[in-house]
Amino acid sequence: MTAAARVRVPAGLPAWIYVPAAAGGLLVVLPLLAMLAGVDWANFLSLVTSDSSVDALVLSLETASVSTVLCLLLGVPMALVSARCEFPGLAALRALVLLPLVLPPVVGGLALLYTFGRRGLIGQHLEVAGIQIAFSTTAVVLAQTFVALPFLVISLEGALRTAGRRYEAVAATLGARPTTVLRRVTIPLVLPGLISGAVLSFARALGEFGATLTFAGSLQGVTRTLPLEIYLQRETDPEAAVALSLVLVVVAVLIVVGARTRRVVGAL
Repeated sequence: MTAAARVRVPAGLPAWIYVPAAAGGLLVVLPLLAMLAGVDWANFLSLVTSDSSVDALVLSLETASVSTVLCLLLGVPMALVSARCEFPGLAALRALVLLPLVLPPVVGGLALLYTFGRRGLIGQHLEVAGIQIAFSTTAVVLAQTFVALPFLVISLEGALRTAGRRYEAVAATLGARPTTVLRRVTIPLVLPGLISGAVLSFARALGEFGATLTFAGSLQGVTRTLPLEIYLQRETDPEAAVALSLVLVVVAVLIVVGARTRRVVGAL
């Protein structure tokens, strides 16, 4: 049997569909290949190991990790309520939770600033207590959590709806308390979806730019994350910007591949 004969074409799929599919693939792949071609490989290590670059990378990894933990602490209960509860206004609440997905990041940063800034809705009261959030590392974490939280909620809510309530109902019938059902039945049942959501949230937090710049500013070692460092380097040192962009792309690819692998293993 020839290689061409082994190619399986799904029944009912028109042949022309492969043209826009290939065009979409090229739209994603070609810019990445172009960036690879533009990397100054001879000076790559020196470009990505400067003090400002290392500070930005370390800060990004630290804040993205903290924001992912916050996404877990807040997003798991939100997904459980959205997937398991029924009450008036639930659809509107779900839409609000997903709003950061479509909201321009700069607008999200302004919203956070008007909430936690010095004269913000909450920030003005925190300022009296000597607590300043805006333009600090805490602001970076909040901005990342704001934009990354929906990814965890969507992934976990989908896993919960797919899993259904049968096993939870059986456990409750046998006398298990709600907390025990959640800990021993629900969470293990949707663990692959939970891990995938956490990984995607981490990736989104790592690449956050607009809300961070608006709400936290750009101070080296304090609020200047890797995306902000890339933006600044683009104006003064394009070679360094390309090299740092490649680092961010590699990290993102590893995260996405890890999430998909975890999902496949969980499904098996």
